[in-house]
Amino acid sequence: MAETTPCPRGRDCDSPDTLHLFRRLAALPHGPERDRLRQEIIAAWLPMAERVSVRFRKCGESPADLRQVAALALVHAVDRFDPRLGCAFESFAIPTITGELKRHVRDHVWSLHIPRRDQELRAAVRAARTRLEQRDAGTHVTAAELAAEAGLTEEEVRRGLHADGVHHTLSLDHPIAGADDLPLAETLGLPDRALELVIDRQSLKPLLDALPERERYVLYWRFFGNLTQQQIGARLGISQMQISRILSRTCAHLRRQLLAAA
Repeated sequence: MAETTPCPRGRDCDSPDTLHLFRRLAALPHGPERDRLRQEIIAAWLPMAERVSVRFRKCGESPADLRQVAALALVHAVDRFDPRLGCAFESFAIPTITGELKRHVRDHVWSLHIPRRDQELRAAVRAARTRLEQRDAGTHVTAAELAAEAGLTEEEVRRGLHADGVHHTLSLDHPIAGADDLPLAETLGLPDRALELVIDRQSLKPLLDALPERERYVLYWRFFGNLTQQQIGARLGISQMQISRILSRTCAHLRRQLLAAA
């Protein structure tokens, strides 16, 4: 079994001494013995992979999924590690696992993808804010203080602040604070079909004003008063057939004038 390195505080660390196992693994051909030894190494380093996954606990992904991604990255690290290069496995595995976790968060967790530079600024600003708050808890951290702490310009700090939180989107049912729990969906506008008719109405207005009074009344009562042709005819003392002809003739006349003006 893999041995763990004694910790200075008297407890076992999660950095097991597996160098001799890696050397044996590199020398073994593919087969049951090599598979068993590989599984032993993976099991020995699994606590370390889980420790790395904990760093991403605030990213919005479930801890179980993060552990699974870290474990899979650990398997890849074990398969790719070459003990003959002289570096410690931990120094090789941690960047590998961290990179896979970052890639998973970027590709699967963020609802809105932003440029890599904005992601880097977001991380730098968050780290600077944490350091400042730990040194002087309870105070409001300004953009200038964040810029000085992170070594950024105030414009870069503002970009980082704007990028914070974009990886989460709100449900349309999310209640709005201070609005009597009004859902977000109630505040969103809907397509206004009348906007598409503004130009047509403005173009039509002078043409309507130029119509004879009877034709204007017929159009108004039919399309704005919602009267039937029979009701309009009763008001004007003419037949329904005459009203139908007036409507057809007037609409055709307006259509020709609009097309000619276009």
